[in-house]
Amino acid sequence: MDTEKSSSSSFEDLTNAEDTKDIRKVAAEAASGDGTAADNAATQTEKLDTELEESDAECDILGNKQLIKRTIKRAPKEAKTPERGDLVTINFTGKLDSGKVVEHEEGFQCHVGDYEIVQGLDMVLPMLQVGEVAQVSVDPRFGYGSIGLKKESDSEVIVPSDANVCTRLLAPLNFIKQYVCFPQLTYEIELVSVKNEDFADLKSFEIRRKYGTRKKERANFFYKRLEYNTAICLYKRALDFLDTRDGDPDADFDHEDLELSNSDTQILLDDRLIVYNNLAMTQIKIAAYDAALESVEHVLRCQPNNSKALYRKGRILEGKMDTQGAIKLLQKVATLEPENRAVQSDLARLFIKARREEHNEKEMYQKMLGQAKKMEQKTATRQKQPLVDNSKLKLLGYLMGSILIGVAGVAIYRYKY
Repeated sequence: MDTEKSSSSSFEDLTNAEDTKDIRKVAAEAASGDGTAADNAATQTEKLDTELEESDAECDILGNKQLIKRTIKRAPKEAKTPERGDLVTINFTGKLDSGKVVEHEEGFQCHVGDYEIVQGLDMVLPMLQVGEVAQVSVDPRFGYGSIGLKKESDSEVIVPSDANVCTRLLAPLNFIKQYVCFPQLTYEIELVSVKNEDFADLKSFEIRRKYGTRKKERANFFYKRLEYNTAICLYKRALDFLDTRDGDPDADFDHEDLELSNSDTQILLDDRLIVYNNLAMTQIKIAAYDAALESVEHVLRCQPNNSKALYRKGRILEGKMDTQGAIKLLQKVATLEPENRAVQSDLARLFIKARREEHNEKEMYQKMLGQAKKMEQKTATRQKQPLVDNSKLKLLGYLMGSILIGVAGVAIYRYKY
């Protein structure tokens, strides 16, 4: 086919364009010629390398200026890049626009994609290489959002919410203008190391409990922030590590038990039941009652008198419109914890709700019975109507018969006499 542009094509033929030639190839060709041409080619090569470095130095990851990565220090050639699920060690410092340091960690370890650091950094990690240092500007959407970040011990604000009303004085007009400003978080992050853990690395009790506890605590953090979906993901990740079975697909027996002592197994089981309880509560918050019921049943199979699990199962049954079942469970919790005022309050509320439901049910039945009686009356009326007509016809027949007999009698009498 002709190399020229086709009349039906929307692409231009750029095979002969000067700006598409490989500058390095030109430099190599010119090196065998005169020195002037070689110098010019070398200059062009340096310019190209500078442009490439500048283009790599800043990267607008999403294309909307909400997540920007700037390279401060390049990684060595062929350095490793982390993938989702890899264990990474990082150093990072987070600052506000004012320069206030809000986060600082040295030798911090986390799994890529497990929400263990601020979302903006978690998204950037797969773009870093070991040894690289980068500056990351994070919009509140991928930072701490509309809630911000506060210290757990007190109400001191570490990171403000994403919508703060700022005041500015316009000097020439002496006019005060209020506008919404969005505080940016700027992080300087260094990727120290990357480790792709295999199943052999995850068979020790210490590692499993360490990772499981870390995921659980991070899930609790998101639960307090009302970010329930993220909390659910982390609780499930915690359960993966707190399991006493081997998940290695290459094992001789699928999901065979790990070689743990009885005490270690009991500790992992206790931690696992706590996570299941927390997971059930989080699922209740988003009205995922079937999933919550499955989670709480895991606890009750091992601990039938676990008051938290019984209470949460009662909440689940209430959400599934089984008020009587919820009352029975809360009564059991009240016997286990007689001083728990919250349970007593919920029981009183459920009793009132049960009476109201019973009253509404009776009214519904009465309405249904009333309608049934009306239908019976209408049916009886329709059945009686033909009987009345038949009696009238019979009476008319009797009258006509009597008249005919009388006429016949008179006719016979006249005929004889």
